[in-house]
Amino acid sequence: MSRTTIGRTLTCAVAAVLGSVGLFALPSTADAAAGDLTVQYHTGSTGSDQAEPWLKVRNAGGSAVPLSSVKLRYYFKSDTAGTSYRFACSWAVKGCANITGTFGTLEHPTSNADRYLEIGFTSGAGSLAPGADTGDLQLRFYRSDWQPPNQSDDYSFGASQTSYANWSKVTAQVDGGLVWGTAPEGNDPTDPTDPPTDPPADGATFFDDFNYSAYNDPRISANGWSVRSNSGGPGVPGATWAPENVTFSSSGGNSVMNLETSTSGTGGSTKQTEVLTKATKFKNGTYAARVKFNDVPKSGPDGDHLVQTFFTINDLKAPMADDYSEYDFEYLPNGGWGESSNILYTTSWETYNPDPWQAVNQHTEGRQSYAGWHDLVLTINNSSIRYYIDGQLFGTHDAQYLPERPMSINFNQWLIDFGGQSSTSPRAYDEQVDYVLHVKDQVLTPAQVADKVSAFRSAGTTFEDTVPGT
Repeated sequence: MSRTTIGRTLTCAVAAVLGSVGLFALPSTADAAAGDLTVQYHTGSTGSDQAEPWLKVRNAGGSAVPLSSVKLRYYFKSDTAGTSYRFACSWAVKGCANITGTFGTLEHPTSNADRYLEIGFTSGAGSLAPGADTGDLQLRFYRSDWQPPNQSDDYSFGASQTSYANWSKVTAQVDGGLVWGTAPEGNDPTDPTDPPTDPPADGATFFDDFNYSAYNDPRISANGWSVRSNSGGPGVPGATWAPENVTFSSSGGNSVMNLETSTSGTGGSTKQTEVLTKATKFKNGTYAARVKFNDVPKSGPDGDHLVQTFFTINDLKAPMADDYSEYDFEYLPNGGWGESSNILYTTSWETYNPDPWQAVNQHTEGRQSYAGWHDLVLTINNSSIRYYIDGQLFGTHDAQYLPERPMSINFNQWLIDFGGQSSTSPRAYDEQVDYVLHVKDQVLTPAQVADKVSAFRSAGTTFEDTVPGT
């Protein structure tokens, strides 16, 4: 990564301390039961060039409900199978910056619904007190080709709803559980780990099975990768980046890339490894990799503060520049950054200042061993960032941290420090990567990722890049 070791250490040490007092904790969940929330609806303006579902959410229960735990779904019938839609917020009492909108495809289409608009709230929307409502959510959506939509066959549309009234054809969920409304038959919205997905299509794709012979195999560069050899952070002062320590082998019948980091307890003896795409052309969509983390060195004494990663990043053009972006999976098998034992971080970055250090980010952490192979999935759409590990949702980060510019895709393994040990005995650590996948502008579920990778392998495809350059 591009930041200094000192800066990154301070960031996560401070985050760990603040997290212990709840500042970085995930939002609390609500004990909302069926009937505790109600949704009111009216049709907004009568214009024909877009749909305008105006909504209010009221808390009819006895305890506050964090709005970040609430999802609303408005169901409609697409005009054609290939029609795509765009969401907009015209005005909201809670602030349009705190309202998110994404489109999904129903698993069981009906005669009047095959899509839905899912409305969510960032943490900035706050909580809904007992008896309170959100006030107006003046929402709209439109066809991306700006052709007039046909609303007459839309499940949630009510032409006669010209003023707010309870409307059961818009559903509400709290922490994934249905608490209001009725979905189109066979489509109860009760799975919080299944993110909204845009209409199925073959999106531009970057896939690599890492079927190479060595770090200097000419196909690596031809396929858009750089095996790092230039100096600089992160890592212990004096460390170098050793391209020859990137090797390729077979594991479980698949080709695997191995990143080795070695040291004898001094900066000059430390050799770190990084592989990154030369192009910064990746932004919204799905990122996935199968990565093997290791808790112990393959040789020599254990104890160094090691970082094993899969991440996307672009360059910081100026301190606190608001177009900086970075999204990390970072595993620390021996702790570090104020942690005493193994921990995995997922972190979404808005920006930072290297000197004096100041950071704006959001992160989720898992304090346990993650040794072994893991399927890592990151999805970015226009409303949120989601991190999955082995098919399970690990963390959801707010719209504030969405990327403004394209990024590169990176893997690296490096040392924060030597963990307080004074040993000068040689030791070496491995991180392995089975494949990497990016699908541009499409949010895939972990199961869809697995299917796509399986299809590539069944077809004998070891590399594909149809993602256009910037």
